[in-house]
Amino acid sequence: MKHLLLLVCTFCTIAASAQKKWTLKACVEHALENNISVKQSENSLLTNDQDIIAAKGNFMPSLSMSGSQRLNLGNVEVFDGNFVDRTFHSTNLGINISQTIFNGFRNTNIYKQSLINKEANEEEYNRIKDNVALNVVNSYLNVLLNKENLIIAQAQFAFSTEQLEQVRELVAAGTQPQANVFDSEATLASDEQQLTVAQNNYTLALLSLSQVLQVPFEGFDVEIIKLDTPSQALMYDDVQPILEHAFNNRSEIKVAEKNIESAELSRKISKSGFYPTLTFGYGLNAGANFSNLSKSNSFFQQINDNKGHSFSLNLNIPIFSRYQNKTNLAKSSIQVENRKLALDQAKLDLESNIQRAFMDAKAALKTYISSQKSVASRQLSFENAQQRYNIGALNAFDLEQNRVQLVNAQSSLVRAKYDFVFKTKVLDFYLGKSLVL
Repeated sequence: MKHLLLLVCTFCTIAASAQKKWTLKACVEHALENNISVKQSENSLLTNDQDIIAAKGNFMPSLSMSGSQRLNLGNVEVFDGNFVDRTFHSTNLGINISQTIFNGFRNTNIYKQSLINKEANEEEYNRIKDNVALNVVNSYLNVLLNKENLIIAQAQFAFSTEQLEQVRELVAAGTQPQANVFDSEATLASDEQQLTVAQNNYTLALLSLSQVLQVPFEGFDVEIIKLDTPSQALMYDDVQPILEHAFNNRSEIKVAEKNIESAELSRKISKSGFYPTLTFGYGLNAGANFSNLSKSNSFFQQINDNKGHSFSLNLNIPIFSRYQNKTNLAKSSIQVENRKLALDQAKLDLESNIQRAFMDAKAALKTYISSQKSVASRQLSFENAQQRYNIGALNAFDLEQNRVQLVNAQSSLVRAKYDFVFKTKVLDFYLGKSLVL
């Protein structure tokens, strides 16, 4: 009985999992939590944390312990011509502390650079998340697009099936020729093929989204969102506010700006090679010796008796570094210029992408409006053709042509609708607005 209950619970769990429909919000959240690029960026931030800790450590003194044990075996000359076999043990212990007092502000600039690098990677992390979210929205909208195309194909297949039955009845009544049955059967076969293609495209769209989310495709399904009829109100009137907001807030620009700050600090770090370095050192040393030729105090007694303190103040003034400091400074200065050029390029790329997205959205709106008019006119034309066909004033070929034109217009309208919605979402993306529908 227990095994039976366990089996039933397992099947219920599998069925519930298979019936789960993913919302757009759930898709975006799942992608942000599990995307490999996002996780890699998170690991980069963890690495930056360790760099900051290491940079802080440069301000602290270094502490080390040392110990050595030496054993000498062999003859030694005690008196002239008098050699004896000697065993000699020597133990040395020490504790050393070293503290950098001044090194041309190198440690200070390394610490500042570690903070700047983390800020840059945080902006890069945000950029990656934004791109992942936009990619998920695009894939989700593609599923909705193919779902509507599938609904159109199903409706056309049902219409052709019904049309075939009507033609057969009219042929049986003698009001239409037998050839019309063959034409209707051919139309039904064509619509069945289009239905198969639409079903396959919908399945592929679901597969693509599941791969973006990195979840199993088996049983994967999404919640179908009924989009409101898009209107011109969704379209932005002017691209300039979008550009201004993007230049001030987009992660691409902030990353480039942080990279310039980091390069400036690298140049300061290179300059530190021209400054003198001052370090302070302290050592506590002790030792013990034992030989078979003499009596000695105990080990710990000798350690206590032989302990000593040493203090040092070391000043290192660079005079000639074989051009190493000079070339390091020159290369870091070149890197600063490259970072500035990278910022200019990032601004150009961002402006180009936004301008293109804005023009694409305007074109998509015009296409959508035109598609609406086309569907309306094709619908009237088809209804008129159908009436004429029913009274025998129009042949099956012309009726089919009208129907195909209507189907094409409906498909174009669906594509135009989702294209316009996505293009406006791209503009929302550059404005930092939510991408969830």
